[in-house]
Amino acid sequence: MRARLIVFPIRGRNWCFSRSIDQSTLDSQSAYTPSTFKELWKNISSSSKDKSFNSNAELLIDFASNKMNRAWTGLEKAPPGSFKNKLYGLGVRLLARVKPSEIFLKSISKEVTKVEVTFPSSLNARLVRRRLRHIAQRGAVIHKRYFYGSVSLLPLTTAFTVLPLPNIPFFWILFRTYSNWRALKGSERLLQLVSDSSVKQNASVTTTNGSQNAADDAQNTIQNSLDPSWVLQPSKELEELIQHGDVDGGLSKCMISTICKTYDLNKIDVLKYQDSM
Repeated sequence: MRARLIVFPIRGRNWCFSRSIDQSTLDSQSAYTPSTFKELWKNISSSSKDKSFNSNAELLIDFASNKMNRAWTGLEKAPPGSFKNKLYGLGVRLLARVKPSEIFLKSISKEVTKVEVTFPSSLNARLVRRRLRHIAQRGAVIHKRYFYGSVSLLPLTTAFTVLPLPNIPFFWILFRTYSNWRALKGSERLLQLVSDSSVKQNASVTTTNGSQNAADDAQNTIQNSLDPSWVLQPSKELEELIQHGDVDGGLSKCMISTICKTYDLNKIDVLKYQDSM
């Protein structure tokens, strides 16, 4: 699976890292995930010899995540003023605290085998690749620590089940456990894709019209490959959008909306980068 990543400065030294939304990919993934306990057990038991423990664990996590998403959709559709609607409002406020880098890393699933990185043509290709490796390395360290921390809190939050109210702390910690685990796996996958490491995989830098960039950094650090796992693609269109929308304090919200619409990005997630460090 190919993933298109969009990278651009959004405010000062803050860069935005986001993945273009591919609805067809989302539909295929949701169709693959079992929707009932019967289908889940059938998938795990029927091919237990071929699947590893990690594969079955990921299938179970995807099943639980699908159930959580359906429950969240039910809360979103609750009548205004109802208890479920208030729970939904609380959830929205909690989700607003999730850092955009975590959301970005969660979007890099194990199915991704190639990343196409689009960035403004004025940026140095070597710097873009270095920043991608940095966010992947940093994410692997941070989310591994947060994952184990969330797991350790799960037994404590189960004590709230004695209350006659929904165990919000438990479900929030459960979500944070799942989210950090996904971000950890995404960090490891992204680092594997954009690093040469042991397989010495390299990628070519192409312009929007497909011609090879003759920059000095490309000659020194980037070589052509028949099937590279990553491709850096400078974009003159994105460069022009950034130049026209650059104001004091970073890109304007109007220009961010235009960029999100042009490259199929989630506007809410991108806007979080304005206040992130």
